Amino acid sequence: MDKANLIYNACMRGQGGPAFPAVPDAGGDGGWRSYIKRDQGDSVASMSQAYFEVTGTGDTLVPCSSADSLWGDGGQMRGSAVSGALARAVEQVVPPGPGGVARRPVRWRVDLFRPAAMAPCTAEATIVRAGRQVCLIDAVLRQDGREVARAGALFLTETTAPQGKVFSPRLDFVPPPPGMRPGSSEERLYYSEGVGWTPLPDPHQNERRKQVWLAPVRLVAAEEPSPFQLTAMATDVVNMVANWGEFGVEFINADASLVVSRLPAPGEGIGLAAEHRFAEDGIATGTAVVFDRAGAFGAVTVSAVASPGGAIDPRLIGVRR
Repeated sequence: MDKANLIYNACMRGQGGPAFPAVPDAGGDGGWRSYIKRDQGDSVASMSQAYFEVTGTGDTLVPCSSADSLWGDGGQMRGSAVSGALARAVEQVVPPGPGGVARRPVRWRVDLFRPAAMAPCTAEATIVRAGRQVCLIDAVLRQDGREVARAGALFLTETTAPQGKVFSPRLDFVPPPPGMRPGSSEERLYYSEGVGWTPLPDPHQNERRKQVWLAPVRLVAAEEPSPFQLTAMATDVVNMVANWGEFGVEFINADASLVVSRLPAPGEGIGLAAEHRFAEDGIATGTAVVFDRAGAFGAVTVSAVASPGGAIDPRLIGVRR
C-alpha cells in the first residue's frame, strides 16, 4: 500500500491519524463520514477538521471525511474542497508584481465537470501570462491521471485608487452576532428572510432568500489557510445560497465564478447573500453578494442543473453539538 493510501485510510477511518470516535449512524459506518472533532480554542478549525492531508512534498492531497459531500449518497468530494485545492496550487506559482508590489486575486472561476471522488488527487497550476498589471493562472485537479475540475484566476497589481466619486449600491447585509457559534460540526451559520440568523439550518427549509456565514476552516492539515483559500472555498457555497428551497437543494452546480475587490481579513468569517436567481427547464443560474464584517466586497455566480439523484437536505450536514 502506498503512502497516499495509508494516509487516506488514517484520515478516513481514524487509524493512526486524527481520531474519529465511533459515533454510529444510519449508514452503519461508525459515523466517520460526518463526525468532525473541533478544537474549541482555535479560531480556525482544528487539524482533524481539515479537508485534506498531504503526502511527501505536498503534491498529493488526500481527502479527509470533512471533504465528503451529500451528493451521490456520499463518496463525492464537496466543491468547496475542490475549489480550495485549486486555489492552493495557484497561490504557489503567483509571481511578485513589478517592484515587489502585491498582486491581488480579483476573479476566480471553477468548472466542476466530473464528480471528484473521495480519493487522492493532485492540483497543478500554470501561469498563462504575468504582465505588469495582469496575471492569469490556470489550474487543474486530477485523480488517477484524469482531469475532474479546472479553475482560472485573474490577479491585478495593486495601485493608487482614483479620487472621483462613482455609484455604489446600498447593501445592508448584517453579519451574524459575533457570539453566535455554529450548532454542528459544519462551521456555518444560516439566515433566511423572516427567520434571521441561527446556529443550525433547520428553520430555513423554505423558499425565502438565504444567507450563509462560513467560519474559517482548514484546507490542509497543519497549514494555516490564506484569505484567498478561504474565499475560494466559500465560492462553491453559492449553490446552496441560491438554490436552497422548501425541498432542500435540488440543483447541482457545474461551476462557480467569483469577483472580489479585496480579500477578507485573516481569520475572519465570510458571508454569502442570495441576490438574484433565474430558473427554466431544470437549469438555474444565481448570484450572491460576498461580504464580511467590514461590508460587501464581491459577487459570485453559479450555473446549475436539476440533480438527477434528487435533492440534498442541508439539515443533514454535520454532527450536532
